Amino acid sequence: MRKIIIKDVQKHSQDIEREILSKFATKSSDALRQTPEGLDVRTSFSRDTDRILHSICYTRYIDKTQVFYLFDNDDITHRVLHVQFVSKIARTIGRALRLNEDLIEAISLGHDVGHPPFAHEGEHYLDELCCQHKIKHFVHSVQSVTFLDKIERREIKPAQELKPLNLTLQVLDGILCHDGEASSEFLIPQRKKNWAAHYDERRKKMLNKSEALIPMTLEGCVVRFADVISYIGRDIEDAIKVNLIDRRDLPQECIRLLGNNNRSIINALVIDLIENSRKVEDKVCYSKRIARILCKLKKFNYRNIYLNNKIKKESAKIKVLYDHLFKELLSDIKNKNSKSEIFTQWIDIKDAKYIHGCKPAEIVRDFISSLTDDYFITLFERKYFPKRFGYEFAKEAK
Repeated sequence: MRKIIIKDVQKHSQDIEREILSKFATKSSDALRQTPEGLDVRTSFSRDTDRILHSICYTRYIDKTQVFYLFDNDDITHRVLHVQFVSKIARTIGRALRLNEDLIEAISLGHDVGHPPFAHEGEHYLDELCCQHKIKHFVHSVQSVTFLDKIERREIKPAQELKPLNLTLQVLDGILCHDGEASSEFLIPQRKKNWAAHYDERRKKMLNKSEALIPMTLEGCVVRFADVISYIGRDIEDAIKVNLIDRRDLPQECIRLLGNNNRSIINALVIDLIENSRKVEDKVCYSKRIARILCKLKKFNYRNIYLNNKIKKESAKIKVLYDHLFKELLSDIKNKNSKSEIFTQWIDIKDAKYIHGCKPAEIVRDFISSLTDDYFITLFERKYFPKRFGYEFAKEAK
């Protein structure tokens, strides 16, 4: 009886997709997994969303900052908010273009789980350390798929067995190719990808950070555009809150076409993207004018926000923390210091296949990139700050 109900729900979902979705949308029946799975009332991509939501790396979004770290201001955007903004904006665009919203949501919520402490600055320092220790480049998009495809585990009942998340190729591809730093007027999906091509793209990206990757689905393309739309105006609002810039500093041409606040910027970009993408087939695109203005606004943000010297005041200290912590944890592995956090909070609770397949420096890279901003500092303090003895030494048992 249960199987009949599940099959009926699945058929109903597939019928809705055939009736509503564009012929260029990714259907649930197109989903590719490395290991086939049994029946489920959820669509394939909805199942992926749930697995991402319940993962440890998703939970740690809560204390990973977006741009402004070390501020005692609870109104500043954290990464957990950013991925929700991306999901909401991307699903709005996807609905208008009749694309698969379940796939869009899964890619959106998982796209930044690989970010290390202290945002892109931390990514830069961790990349330098990876190169120093002769392992491949650190790229947060690659790290995101590494967490979700290689490291995270899910519990299988009734045996309580731990298995990989087994996410679909379309979701992992969208996460790998989300590059929100790239400026694009349009994106055309590269549809003919398989698992071999996906792993090859991962290797290429780690060897060359500037390697240009294009998603295999329209849904992945939409998320990539939505990533920029979600942060470009929000970062301006946050910068104004902390007195880094003034609203009057925004370029007049950008204000004329996009407005001078996050709401109007999002609205202008979303409408332009929908309007122009509806005119073409199998392509997501802005008008040339809006693409040019968005590029100009991004340059403004880089110059006045992301690279502003006021933000960089503590950068040298953060770099020192990264350097010392990486070397200390690497030493703990080589000296088999089983009491170290790299053992108790990582190696001892990870899959043996993963541990045996990684170099010590790769294990340290993965552990550090998993940390929240606050815990990164706490761990450094545990390693290097002297601990107080308290009132007296504890009595030893006779």
